[in-house]
Amino acid sequence: MSWLRARLGPGERGSAIVEFVFVALVVFVPLVYVVAGFSAVQRGVFAATAAAREAGRALATAPDVASGLARAERAAQLAVADQSVDATDVRLSFVPAGVACDEAVSGYAPTLVPGEEFSVCATVTVRIPLLPDFVDTNTATGQFVVETDRYVDR
Repeated sequence: MSWLRARLGPGERGSAIVEFVFVALVVFVPLVYVVAGFSAVQRGVFAATAAAREAGRALATAPDVASGLARAERAAQLAVADQSVDATDVRLSFVPAGVACDEAVSGYAPTLVPGEEFSVCATVTVRIPLLPDFVDTNTATGQFVVETDRYVDR
């Protein structure tokens, strides 16, 4: 090892630490930020999908529309909380069967008649780390198609 030090000379001492710090700052820090950002987006997508599914199940099994809407709201909040997303960042809407969530009909509410089909749309605001709170235009939408039981007494 001493022959290597003699060959490199006294001017090369400590350069490995400087090179490592430079590579860490230029490569690793942006890479960690990209992974954290991607994880936040994926968490939002999972939360939206789970919220729509759980809200649809809660609404379909409710005895009436009023309690069903309350159940659906609470189920969506619990589903997004499981994904570590703030429960205030979820919005539920309902659309007739076959209609996409972005073409939502305002004021549509399911009636829960036997055999009714409708979709539950859950929109979750995705917050990317280290970005200010006013940058919340990123949303993820989950859709779940619900068919109420045909043979149920309501």
